[in-house]
Amino acid sequence: MFEDATPVFSDRRQAGRQLATALKRLKLEHPIVLALPRGGVPVAFEVAQALAAPLDVVMVRKIGAPGHAELGLGAVVDGADPQLVLNDDIVQLLAPDPAYLEAEKLRQLKEIERRKRLYRGERPPLPIAGRIVIVIDDGIATGGSVKAVLRALARAKPSRRVLAVPVAPRDSIDTLAPEADDVVCLAMPEPFFAVGTHYRNFQQTTDAEVVDLLRRADQARQQG
Repeated sequence: MFEDATPVFSDRRQAGRQLATALKRLKLEHPIVLALPRGGVPVAFEVAQALAAPLDVVMVRKIGAPGHAELGLGAVVDGADPQLVLNDDIVQLLAPDPAYLEAEKLRQLKEIERRKRLYRGERPPLPIAGRIVIVIDDGIATGGSVKAVLRALARAKPSRRVLAVPVAPRDSIDTLAPEADDVVCLAMPEPFFAVGTHYRNFQQTTDAEVVDLLRRADQARQQG
């Protein structure tokens, strides 16, 4: 785990190059890099290139609270058996109707399906059973989506789960650490305000950029 008290990244690509340098110290053998779209993809692309690793996306969508979409009740993660991972504290506090949760899960799975077709096309997801998997995002705030991803991936039986992010609050990293075999975080500033405040350029990553980076990573893997 690595820390810098005053982090500022130029953009996601530069953060990815710094993250790759830190990950090389773990000497991971033949890892797979999984990015949380969309913002995690430019970061993960740089890591995948530096580690000569295949790149894929892991599809996760937040389940927002009724009337407060930004307040996460949990998240749903795509897969052969889609996983709904709830934030127990918030669910107990708000007691949402189970029918609402099921409807939101189905709605977000539809969006996941749309993005899968857009991002991957006809390419199947990379098999991860028995492989070292590096999960990457551009940063973490509360960590609800990342926790859902790590728990869902555990069911696919990778040999090792590595969480790698440029920046996150310390309490979120402490909460997520038990869900992964290794955690690499370049910076854990206190106080923590928002992921974007630690980037000079934090423009929204577009679908077109995601598609382009995944295509380039796939071409590099085939040529390598």
